[in-house]
Amino acid sequence: MAKGLGNIMKQAQMMQQKMAKLQEELAERTIEATAGGGMVTAVANGKQQIVSLKIEKEVVDPDDIEMLQDLVMAAANEALKKSQEMMQEEMGKITGGFNLPGMF
Repeated sequence: MAKGLGNIMKQAQMMQQKMAKLQEELAERTIEATAGGGMVTAVANGKQQIVSLKIEKEVVDPDDIEMLQDLVMAAANEALKKSQEMMQEEMGKITGGFNLPGMF
């Protein structure tokens, strides 16, 4: 009985180490999303942080700030969504699709 529990603990520790390593790797990876036909580009990393934002001059109109705000928000949200999907996909490879609450 104790040997079985020891094996489970050992496997859990190994999985935890793999997940920590993966989180470090994902923090270095980036994913890009655009809005407005490429007028606004947001880049997010695997830690769900926006790391860069690019706005083309042509889309900046002082009389229509609301449209620019919408484009920035759409690009940022899409980049974050893609980042979360990337993380879930990679974590799923380690956990075998087993959902661990609080891990994502």
